[in-house]
Amino acid sequence: MEETTGPAKAGAEAPVPNFNPALHDPDIRSMVRINLRAMATPMPLGFFTVAIDSVVVSAYQIGALPQSAQTAVALVVLPAFVVQLTVAIFALLCRDAIAATLMGSFAASWLIEAGIFFFHPASATTVLGIFLITFSVFVFLILATVAAKRALAAVVLVAAPRFLVSGIAAVTGNDATGKAGAVLGFLLAVVAMYTAWALLFEDTRGREVLPIGRIGPARATSGNLAVQLRDIERQAGVRRTL
Repeated sequence: MEETTGPAKAGAEAPVPNFNPALHDPDIRSMVRINLRAMATPMPLGFFTVAIDSVVVSAYQIGALPQSAQTAVALVVLPAFVVQLTVAIFALLCRDAIAATLMGSFAASWLIEAGIFFFHPASATTVLGIFLITFSVFVFLILATVAAKRALAAVVLVAAPRFLVSGIAAVTGNDATGKAGAVLGFLLAVVAMYTAWALLFEDTRGREVLPIGRIGPARATSGNLAVQLRDIERQAGVRRTL
């Protein structure tokens, strides 16, 4: 006797029809919600760290601190790695890839310098010099991406030759070049300190108090929320691929 066709038996798997989202909801954006968490800017902390540790390293480099202070300098520089790595992580969470890349790179440089100052392995000075020269090339390349933030560009503009000159001094052992690198380090500290101070004023007052030189989309205090969130669906962390 033939079995009649009827409803699917209990537990049987029903066929899955082909699903075309375009036919059911042509505008998928009406079904998507992107949640953002408000955060304080981590950049003043990062720039203050650059300023303070640049002074310590430059003081050692120029001879204001004795050679025996290497370990003490390492212990001062090491916390800068932790602070700037934290700044880089929060910059990523704030969707600023340029600031995160720069701060994360500075964090790595502090860790390397602290390790060399503390352990001082064989050929450490030459290896550090090669690293600093290579790192300066990277910083020069970053300069092309920060034009919309002139204060940040100023920090990068001073940092790049500072690393380059210090690297050359370490490789060649030239004392005059080393002192020139230390002077650039003090100048970097001044520029970074000003930038951190200006950013703190801007964050607490909600407007630019000290000139920072923001232009275009970097003008964080201008434009309404819709302008600030424009094209957010195309940003990393929302789109499928990085």
